[in-house]
Amino acid sequence: MSVEVPSRRSDAAPSGRVNGVRRMLRGPRPEAVPVLVGRACALVGVLDIAAGVFPRFRHSRMHAIAEVLPGALGPFAAALSLSTGVLLLLLAHGLKRGKRRAWRAAVALLPAGAVAQFTYRHSLVGVLISLALLAPLLRHRDQFDALPDPRSRWRALANFVLMSAGSLMLGLLIVSVHAERIIGDPSLADRITHVIYGLFGFEGPVDYQGNTSWTVAFSLGALGLLTAVTTIYLAFRPEHPAARLTEEDETRLRALLERHGHRDSLGHFALRRDKAVVFSPSGKAAVTYRVVSGVMLASGDPIGDVEAWPGAIEQFMDEAKAHSWTPAVMGCSETGGEVWTRETGLDALELGDEAVVDVKDFSLAGRAMRNVRQMVKRIERAGYETRVRRVRDLGEAELERIRRAADDWRGTDTERGFSMALGRVGDPADGDCLIATAHKADEDPGPYGDLKAILHFVPWGTDGASLDLMRRDRSADPGMNELLIVAALQAAPRFGIERVSLNFAMFRAALARGEKIGAGPVLRAWRGLLVFLSRWFQIESLYKFNAKFRPRWEPRFVVYRVSADLPRIGFAAMQAEGFVNLALPLPRSLRRRGPAGRRPCPHGTTTERNVRAA
Repeated sequence: MSVEVPSRRSDAAPSGRVNGVRRMLRGPRPEAVPVLVGRACALVGVLDIAAGVFPRFRHSRMHAIAEVLPGALGPFAAALSLSTGVLLLLLAHGLKRGKRRAWRAAVALLPAGAVAQFTYRHSLVGVLISLALLAPLLRHRDQFDALPDPRSRWRALANFVLMSAGSLMLGLLIVSVHAERIIGDPSLADRITHVIYGLFGFEGPVDYQGNTSWTVAFSLGALGLLTAVTTIYLAFRPEHPAARLTEEDETRLRALLERHGHRDSLGHFALRRDKAVVFSPSGKAAVTYRVVSGVMLASGDPIGDVEAWPGAIEQFMDEAKAHSWTPAVMGCSETGGEVWTRETGLDALELGDEAVVDVKDFSLAGRAMRNVRQMVKRIERAGYETRVRRVRDLGEAELERIRRAADDWRGTDTERGFSMALGRVGDPADGDCLIATAHKADEDPGPYGDLKAILHFVPWGTDGASLDLMRRDRSADPGMNELLIVAALQAAPRFGIERVSLNFAMFRAALARGEKIGAGPVLRAWRGLLVFLSRWFQIESLYKFNAKFRPRWEPRFVVYRVSADLPRIGFAAMQAEGFVNLALPLPRSLRRRGPAGRRPCPHGTTTERNVRAA
């Protein structure tokens, strides 16, 4: 008896084809629609701009109808096509992130772009592209529900500068693309003048044959009007600045730090007042963050009870999802990285190491400390003395002098630091902070008396301190930083401090392993790149400076969603740390001073932690 077994392949093939057809009919996954629509909008924007800049009619039946339409229709449609294209390019990024306001604007602009394509280029393909893009926007409108980002008046200025530059370049292209219709041979200066006049709605020195003058004029006028309208909108819309810690938030964070602050050396930096905070439902844990270029950037471990960390992390991720921000964590510990990755499915990458010195093991004796010992002795013989005190023990006059010195001795106009910086010195609420100062009695004291260098430490629980700020007078002798670190470590037992966290060394393990015998070519090449980048970011110098004090190294991690986010996270971190400053700071003489003579810390600036070891 034989049994016929049906072919599985013959059944599976039609089924596979049917499933493939069904997937095509269903379209893309809803969660993928914002990214796809954003990219398509950018493409349509480019096509609309091309339609406005390169006015070539298609040879079709519509061409005969166009010849009997009013002559001014072409120039108006060209301007409409150009404006729609520019606006769609501006909206593309917001659509990728699922922003509701970008969706509303795109739904209004796409039909306008279709009308411009139809009336000016008479392109049915252009009309179909715009309408085909409009369909998924309407069908998947529930995917575009992200809340707006924090914003300020700086966006208006940035928009004016960028749009003006873009309009000038695009205007030159519009003026030059009609070369066969230009009367005479105008110079580049004449063409630039014509563009500038046209952006303000005036006729320039370049003349054209026929209706081309009107086309160019309306296109340039549209660009100028678009620049003005978008700038005015950004300047006068309701301002929603980046969140700040409220007094209530700061009080709650200080209570958590009082009970759990010993866990993380970066815990006290959560009290920066240019950070926002989310608390766990129980209120026993919190995550502080700042939003930079669409990245929701947290720093260090969550504050509070470890068992309540998942609740705070969930609130953080919900906030990131609601605004379509990219979540990231900078400088968390190994324990923090494990909790973040376990609770969120994010990934972690070792970023570097934190130098921690155990006070009981620190000594200047021995061959390994010879260089530091000799430098400290030489400076002390030069007449310098050190003082280490709590902030609460300093008088207001001396604190004010220290604040002014710290501000004026800063090496850059932009303060640096984010994850390991407090952003203020001598605040009454920070009475537990330590200040180490170096003094030298000069015959001609400067504006800060005999003060020559400053180190500022924040509390790390009740038995630790974490280095925050290092500043020195540039005219002082080399080695001020070494002198004050040694003084702080020697004075630490007097304040009940058993451990001191120094600077963070990025990619420390790669630098250390890459210089050893037997390191492979890949590791040596990576170390060589880090040494090259150290010319600007002091990667190697920070590592070598920290290594002088024979610390133990605690790894720190960056937590991220996907590898494709790393460049964006890196750029946002550089902005937060002050290495990239997109704002236009006021001159120091024009900065408004706050209470007690302090200059307020502007949004996006931080306290420099870079060491300039002499």
